[in-house]
Amino acid sequence: MEFKNTLEFARELDKKDTLAKYRTEFNFPKVNGKEVIYFTGNSLGLQSNRSVDYVKEVMDDWANLAVEGHFFADKPWWDYHERFSSPLSKLVGAKPSEVTVMNTLTVNLHLLMASFYRPTQKKFKILCEEKAFPSDQYMIQSQVQFHGLDPKDTIVEIKRRDGEHNFRIEDILAKIDEVGDELSLVLIGGLNYYTGQVLDMKTITAKAHEYDAYVGWDLAHAAGNIKLELHEWGADFAAWCSYKYMNSGPGNASGCFIHEKHHNNMDLPRLGGWWGHNKERRFLMEPKYDPIQSAHGWQISNLPILSLAPYLASVEMFDEIGMDKLVEKRDVITSYLEFILKEVARETNANFEIITPSDPKERGSQLSVLLHGEGRRLFDYLMEEGVIVDWREPNVIRLAPVPLYTSYEDMYHFGQILKNGVKS
Repeated sequence: MEFKNTLEFARELDKKDTLAKYRTEFNFPKVNGKEVIYFTGNSLGLQSNRSVDYVKEVMDDWANLAVEGHFFADKPWWDYHERFSSPLSKLVGAKPSEVTVMNTLTVNLHLLMASFYRPTQKKFKILCEEKAFPSDQYMIQSQVQFHGLDPKDTIVEIKRRDGEHNFRIEDILAKIDEVGDELSLVLIGGLNYYTGQVLDMKTITAKAHEYDAYVGWDLAHAAGNIKLELHEWGADFAAWCSYKYMNSGPGNASGCFIHEKHHNNMDLPRLGGWWGHNKERRFLMEPKYDPIQSAHGWQISNLPILSLAPYLASVEMFDEIGMDKLVEKRDVITSYLEFILKEVARETNANFEIITPSDPKERGSQLSVLLHGEGRRLFDYLMEEGVIVDWREPNVIRLAPVPLYTSYEDMYHFGQILKNGVKS
């Protein structure tokens, strides 16, 4: 498609956009009395009207039914989480039995590592990416120390080449070969939070399995953003948050994937709890733990229904649309944003460096831009003008045009504001 940096062209794209109607389902903050241009769905998605309705339903059931809501609400609370199985499995490319919802992201990664990080004297190393999101770094370090090991000897980081912003697949595969039979676990962010690069999860998973290592993926920035095929790729486990692209609300519940090949393996340790026990026998209060033979068997506590309500509203919206349509718009609107950025740079002689890969197959709804010679001043200007963007040191802004609620006209107006900010 040949793009044009004009309001008319942007509006024409919006007229043809089959997802444009969903924009009205979301609530936009306002700056100076006008709805913002919202580019931070990769940090916190906007609130949908559906999520408000779903939370109100739970609140009303609580008021009218109290404890009886567990069994007699329209959506009974005791099996509320099971409503996620079908729509969420489609979102991440899994079987319904392979997904569950519980806790929050880092908590779930800790719980999954209790099962899938079982170091021995010869097989104990963990492979991750350098400068992973801090929570992942701390989680992995503390897990290693929990097992009485030294992080310096245990954690192996994949490095970027000097002068490059993104990882090379050949370097990742070479590092797996280098660690070899000492490799116990690969745990990497499937979509890098800083650069927006999507890794070749299928190829990396297959390579690590050659050395009988487990493979887990942190999909915080991938779930609801890119097409995933976790079952087909053979990943052992994965976890993701729901408050970014899936718009479930601040700090909300996490999703988990555990491949079906592990469901019936009673030799695989897990940290158990009441809600992971055999559902048909749960209320018999038996003394011996009998985990459910699905991903639900990794649950511990009964679920926070008020947190799950907006998440359920969201996954049902995703199921209504389908990832294929979301990805189709995502690729076009992200490419249009890239075009706008380059046009502004050309017109103003600004030195913007887009560090996100240019290949749509290697990125999602995010462009990370190095503001050479601009820095925080330009970020502050954008925010004051109602363009909500994300800042990462030393001088990167992250822009995420989310297909559900971002318009092409937003891209055009952003370009005009950015141009004025560079000139000011």
